[in-house]
Amino acid sequence: MKFTPCQDRCTYEGSHCEGCGRSHEEIAETKKLIGALVAFGLKQDYENVEEFGQVMGKSITKKLLKIRSK
Repeated sequence: MKFTPCQDRCTYEGSHCEGCGRSHEEIAETKKLIGALVAFGLKQDYENVEEFGQVMGKSITKKLLKIRSK
């Protein structure tokens, strides 16, 4: 399955958003994950939030690629 980012054309009817094509369940879980990272960054009181976000994204990508290469 290919990830499709939000297109800012959200719909809530049916099982999938017509804007991005993702399931409403996937969207809800993604929001929870992002919310947890935001809460963690706030708890740590990071001043360099841009760097925190970039490092989290790179770390996730690195781990996913490593798992997929096996």
